[in-house]
Amino acid sequence: MIKKLFFAAFSVAVCSLAVAWDPAPAFADTCAIPVGIVNNIQSKLAIVVTTMNNGGLFSPNRMWSAVVDRTGKVCSVISSDPDAWPNSRAIALAKANTANGLSNNLLAVSTANWYSAAQQGGSLSGLDNSNPFNPNFLIPATPDPALGNYAGGMITFGGGVALYDSSKIIIGGLGVSGDTSCADHAIAYRMRHLASLDHIPGGPVGGTDNIS
Repeated sequence: MIKKLFFAAFSVAVCSLAVAWDPAPAFADTCAIPVGIVNNIQSKLAIVVTTMNNGGLFSPNRMWSAVVDRTGKVCSVISSDPDAWPNSRAIALAKANTANGLSNNLLAVSTANWYSAAQQGGSLSGLDNSNPFNPNFLIPATPDPALGNYAGGMITFGGGVALYDSSKIIIGGLGVSGDTSCADHAIAYRMRHLASLDHIPGGPVGGTDNIS
């Protein structure tokens, strides 16, 4: 009887934690992107994973989303579900860093575009190891230890896109992870579009050029 009462109480506590979980984005005060813009794009994660068919393993997709400013400083890290893969947090940070760090005002390049060239024997083989992730930010906490810091990392599969304002100026990068690379790629693009940060060079708003 005591055991039954214990497990019943434990179940209620777990359910309470799940209901109380808040995906509201934490924000780094030192980020160069205004908080309103960061919160705007991060608010699109829940919309995209719950209202759109992004493919992948889960429905809704269980994702981590990270935003970095133009210098690579981490502005925000959130998850859409408390059961999102823990390792995907670091991958999302690295995707944001990659998309921002390998794009500029003349050329928008998503992380997916580096996949073929980064494979063994490719022209950019070893690219994944060129900018290692800072292990100091692997352990999650509240607030996230990566906020306001340079997590680094290089990822060469889908899920990272550069962010462009209405003047087609790059302001940073978005990285999402938590499902297949194709699903991650779709979610990142849709978040960027809904946030109106897809004024990429060479393409109209809502469109894409031949690279990103």
